[in-house]
Amino acid sequence: MAERYYVVREDLLPEGMLKTEQVKELLRRGEAATVHEAAEKVGLSRSAFYKYKDGVYPLEQAARERIATLSLDLEHRSGVLSKVLGTLAQNEGNVMTISQSIPLQGMANVVVTLDVSTLNGSLSELLEKLKALDGVKRTTVVGRS
Repeated sequence: MAERYYVVREDLLPEGMLKTEQVKELLRRGEAATVHEAAEKVGLSRSAFYKYKDGVYPLEQAARERIATLSLDLEHRSGVLSKVLGTLAQNEGNVMTISQSIPLQGMANVVVTLDVSTLNGSLSELLEKLKALDGVKRTTVVGRS
């Protein structure tokens, strides 16, 4: 299922989501050195922070996101990674880094960080295209900035 996004007015968000963004802001401004310290300052558990941290952004920050890190599980067959990279290029994703694990039991994990600022379409659409490729078993977004 493709990721779906919503714009929600701040006063409708649960307290844990609001406090998660407060923790992230304390860390960005250097007012807290660790997640533990920042979470303690705003009265949020670390587990709640980690639950929401990759999914809560102020609208103005989300509009500036340019980098995404994807994790893909690929069958260890000739040409699978090439098809993935070709799909990224066809959709104007600019690969910044790529790392592949040693294949185990016929599967290899590939982590790709790419500039998505010039993507043709959305990141969700790109993930669907990658999932549809023969030999791609799993794709997930593991980070955005």
